[in-house]
This record gives sequence, structure tokens and C-alpha cells, in this order.
Amino acid sequence: MTKIKELPKEERPIERLLKNGVDSLSNEELLAILLKSGTRNCSSKQLAENLIKKAGGIHGLKNLPLSKLLEEKGMGTVKAATLLACMTLYKRIEKKDLIYRKKITSSKEVVEYFMNELKDEEQEHFYCIYLDSTKHILENRLLFLGTLNYSLVHPREIFKEAFINGAVSLIFVHNHPTGEVLPSKNDIELTRQLEEIGILHGIKVEDHIIVGKEKYYSFFEDCEMVL
Repeated sequence: MTKIKELPKEERPIERLLKNGVDSLSNEELLAILLKSGTRNCSSKQLAENLIKKAGGIHGLKNLPLSKLLEEKGMGTVKAATLLACMTLYKRIEKKDLIYRKKITSSKEVVEYFMNELKDEEQEHFYCIYLDSTKHILENRLLFLGTLNYSLVHPREIFKEAFINGAVSLIFVHNHPTGEVLPSKNDIELTRQLEEIGILHGIKVEDHIIVGKEKYYSFFEDCEMVL
């Protein structure tokens, strides 16, 4: 097995990248640069090929957990952690591109994004989407984890971010891991309290959306709010 360092200098991935640009490299070569080195019997490029095959293609790499990465011969904890960090950064950038700078015109647009994001979560996640005067997204923040109630979801954190981002209005989103999407008494109470606080601060609460595994509930669509 030919090692990267045994290749002619002009054929090594980093040298090729510097000379010809990053787009000249194959997926295996790009991944080999991240892995840095292979083993006695497996070059970094071969290790990259093995990982891509394990993932079912380059797109599957972002879904490989740490345990699966460590199963591959030649993958130590440093290599696995490096690759996992890169894939996580990629997913975060991907999420930003999907939802940021987007104009919200309906609750269903929000649902389409968060249904996929939250459908497999086993714990409640509470997000706040901050909007400008034209309903374009300024920021999307996960603010709280755990059973939703007024004592855990503190308005100070929600509206502090609104002021920082210059938000004019807000949309709340949280999930019900059980799959049931009808609002609980806590959900209704919290929504009303946040709506009243928003009025006092001149920041409108546009909607509060509850997502399950395949269904959702919108306070706006149920005529509890006016978008």
C-alpha cells in the first residue's frame, strides 16, 4: 500500500490543492487531508475510501456517529473527533443556509424545517425565531431544553436576544416527543404570558408552533394569534 508521503510531491493531496485549487481534489483526497495519516497497512487515502464506502457515499459521512467512526480500522479517537467536528460544522452551516435570511410567509414554512430537525428528539426543545420588519429571519436560537413551563422558559432570555438582534417579531417552536401536538395547559399559559410581555416591549409574537413526529399545531392557524 503506497503511503501519501511516498507519492511524488506533485501527486500528494495538499500539494495538489495548493497548486491546482481545492476543487481539483477528489472526495477521497479531501478526506485524506483531514485524516492526516493512515496506518502501516492503510494509507490515509485508502482509509478515506473505506469511510466513504461505510457511509454509503460522501453525503452519508455527516450522519456517522463517533461509535461508527471508531469501528473503522485505523481510526483513532483524534481522527474520529476531527472528522466528527468537521461534519458537525458542515451540518450547522447547512442549517443556517436553509433557514437564515429566509422570509417567513406561513407557519408551514417553519414546520417543514423543524419537523425534520426535531422529529427524533426525545427531549423537548424550545426555539425562538427572531424576525425583522419584513419577516426575514435574523436569528434562530435554541433557548431551552426540558419540559416546557413558565419557570424554565424565562422571558428575560427570549427578549434579551430580541433586543440584541433588533427583532420586531418572534415565532416560538417546540416539540412534543410523544408525537401528540395539542398544546398543554403549560403551553397555553406560557404562550399567553410571552404574548403579553411582547406587547409591553413592542415585539409581536407571531406564532407558537408545536411539532410532533408527523403532525404539528399552530396557535396562529388555530386563530389564537394574528400573523
